[in-house]
Amino acid sequence: MALPSASRFPAPRGLYAITPDGLPAAELFARAEAALAGGTRLLQYRDKLAEPAERRPVAEALAAACARHGAALIINDDTELALAVGAPGVHLGKDDGDLAAARRRLGPGLLIGASCYADPARAAAAAPHVDYLAFGAVFPSSVKPGAVAAPLALLGAAKAAHGLPICAIGGITLANAPRVIAAGADWLAVITDLFSAPDIAERAAAYGRLFAEAGASAEPLL
Repeated sequence: MALPSASRFPAPRGLYAITPDGLPAAELFARAEAALAGGTRLLQYRDKLAEPAERRPVAEALAAACARHGAALIINDDTELALAVGAPGVHLGKDDGDLAAARRRLGPGLLIGASCYADPARAAAAAPHVDYLAFGAVFPSSVKPGAVAAPLALLGAAKAAHGLPICAIGGITLANAPRVIAAGADWLAVITDLFSAPDIAERAAAYGRLFAEAGASAEPLL
């Protein structure tokens, strides 16, 4: 029997930091450490530019950093790398293999997230096999400028339909994040607004404060 989703998450909701592509390892580690120090409890290692052989030592170091901070490392698109480095989870897009097969491979205790874009049908198909559903781009994104727009109303609808934590991604900033939280997002996936900030730890902490402020009027899903 699968564990309840709550047992797999290091926190009920919050900032979900996603690493930028192409940074030198030392710079990536420094920025990730700052985000973790600021309160990030989900960190996704995503680097579409690195060669496979380069990714494992980076993932191992990030997994260790996350463990020190009580956070969970999620590996983007690579189930085998997640298993190899002992990461707590993996995030898979539509071209990254069958979600049911990924659950069998990872077992019941590891996190699996699925990109659902703006597609309720994909969310419905993914829901039995995953721990959270990700939708976006909720705002225009500099990382994926051609991404299909996902309306904020989709977040609450998916939560009601599937009872899973909801992650929003795409163009999220401190300025627009309250709207996304109010719409039903449990996790805000952020790249540019976090990792390009002059003080990454403070920016991460500021996102945490948004969730704390929203907590007075909305209970976490988990």
